[in-house]
Amino acid sequence: MPYLSTTTSVRCKDISFDWSDHALWWPAEGIWLLRTRSTLDQYGVQADTKLEFTPMHKLLRVQLPDLQVLDLRINFSANVFRVVNKLCKELGIRHPEELSLARKLDWESLKKNKGISATRKHRPAGLNQSNGSLDHSHTYSPNRTPTSPCTPQGTLLRTPGSPYSFGTLGTLSSHSPNLQNGTLSPGSMQSLSFEGAADTTLANSPHISVREALLMLYRPKNYQEKARINAGWLDSSQSLLEQGVEENSLVLLRFKFYNFYDLSPKYDYIRINQLYEQAKWSLLAEELDCTEEEMMMFAALQLQVQQQMAVPQTDSSNNQGEDDVDAALNDLQVSLEGSSLSSPGDIMNIPELQDYLRFYKPKKFTIKSYKKYHFTFKDTILTMCRSADSKEAPLMTVNLRGCEVTPEVNISAQKYIIKVFIPTQDSLSEVWIKTDSEDQYAKWMAACRLASKGKTMADSSYDMEVKSILAFLHMQRPAPADQVDGSSLDIQPEEFVAPRFVKKLKTKQISHRILDAHSNLKDMGLVEAKMNYIKAWQALPDYGITYFLVKMKGSKKEELLGISSNRMLLMDVHSGDTLKTWRFQNMQSWSVNWEIKQVQVCFEDKVAFHCLTADCKVVHEFIGGYIFLSMRAGDKSQTLNEEMFHKLTGGWI
Repeated sequence: MPYLSTTTSVRCKDISFDWSDHALWWPAEGIWLLRTRSTLDQYGVQADTKLEFTPMHKLLRVQLPDLQVLDLRINFSANVFRVVNKLCKELGIRHPEELSLARKLDWESLKKNKGISATRKHRPAGLNQSNGSLDHSHTYSPNRTPTSPCTPQGTLLRTPGSPYSFGTLGTLSSHSPNLQNGTLSPGSMQSLSFEGAADTTLANSPHISVREALLMLYRPKNYQEKARINAGWLDSSQSLLEQGVEENSLVLLRFKFYNFYDLSPKYDYIRINQLYEQAKWSLLAEELDCTEEEMMMFAALQLQVQQQMAVPQTDSSNNQGEDDVDAALNDLQVSLEGSSLSSPGDIMNIPELQDYLRFYKPKKFTIKSYKKYHFTFKDTILTMCRSADSKEAPLMTVNLRGCEVTPEVNISAQKYIIKVFIPTQDSLSEVWIKTDSEDQYAKWMAACRLASKGKTMADSSYDMEVKSILAFLHMQRPAPADQVDGSSLDIQPEEFVAPRFVKKLKTKQISHRILDAHSNLKDMGLVEAKMNYIKAWQALPDYGITYFLVKMKGSKKEELLGISSNRMLLMDVHSGDTLKTWRFQNMQSWSVNWEIKQVQVCFEDKVAFHCLTADCKVVHEFIGGYIFLSMRAGDKSQTLNEEMFHKLTGGWI
């Protein structure tokens, strides 16, 4: 039995055929035969088996978060994790572990469950796999002819001196038939040099009209459709061809895990722009909900970005020397934010908040009636008494560790409310706390957010959290009338706000409110405006939650499961209200029963469920992926541990 080999080079009439980029593909089993030291018999190949001798690198059409479409030469035999890693390296995007590839689903997929879990094959990656159990010592805290140039080590289709091909959607006709089925035509192809124009285009994306973009973007109408979108994520442990992705197919490159490490304006101008674009389209396509005031703030920031793109930006790289030292110190401060490291004095003297606030516990069929009580906040404990001098037992004492905290703010109505969802035996108990001013709200909201993560006001990130909340409120605050100057601006509201607001409000009203909000932001630079857009996006209550429709073990009804960077949530499938929360810091293990396609996660209690809208491997990968991202250390020169990623996300013992 011969050994597999693809290194033969044949010379015929002075024409050299290089087969080094070819390998054997077994279509019936859907696997590559890449172990060249193994025999065909060891693979289980019989005499009548059909094998294909095919190039490993093939053309693939990849849509970036900013909706540009690139024709790339991709290794179809490498697992998706390595493909994304190589792709991001070529594009200049740091931390590729935060991104992944997804299929473009057709519109019918958003309307009904397709039972993917029951039909999709799954095999372990080539690495030793793990069931995801954690040791307690861990801290979770197109075709190429044989004579064409071969680039087996490269990701992008590029030879020395040749340009990349970028497809822009700005020239697409709204009548294009391919927009409806998810097979996008790249339209007018622009030849750009990667070292010059292409790099600039990645950092400052070309304009795409919202009308054309919305024809191809997902526009989920409810939580069920939001959940079905996630069926498109590819398995990071398998290759593209093994998952049915064929040559010249379209795939989506997106930020998958909402845990962004070391987002630096100095090094991440491309990464920041692509993240900004993904955030922008998620809001304009109504994939993520926000209030009317928040939408106007986002529109104003988008307007500032567009204006700054037409203005030459100062090159901060010219400021070296001592400025680099200051930047390094700032990076160190940012890296320490969110840690539990405090000075000894802070530990001995944990700050305390005391004030009179208004309290309300929502009940059905009752009018909202807030009553004023005296609140004390120390450590992670919130206490409510009738008055500051009351000697009676507290009316309420709550440890906010593990609670859900969400805001409800309306600047024009002077409404600053903190909603606290307290875990009970069966569900969550909801209480509302209303503050009287922005400063008061920022201090108490910051304290509640940290406490929900198990941190106190002595934590180094408390002051930064307060400043971040105040900055977010400032951007929403209406500017004085004499500062609003929109005489030279012609705003098309549909390019800046989600369709539901265009239907609800008049065009002039939207334009005026955008200009009003923009008056507070007109001094921002390009990168600063993008960073503020990202920060405001991250401050939204529903930010970073990935949805799945599931059936819990022992239950017959559909329920909504949300997974975020630090917790799992059981939610109402119609309203999206949180019913129960499990924090990853309390998780003991997680695994998959592949025979019955059931995911099991062990906290203090065992949570087991079947996923109805995506393969169970997708859910498992989200859980393991977030654990992997949380283990990243402060050393920015650290290498990406692919083996650990597959151990945590593979679901194999």
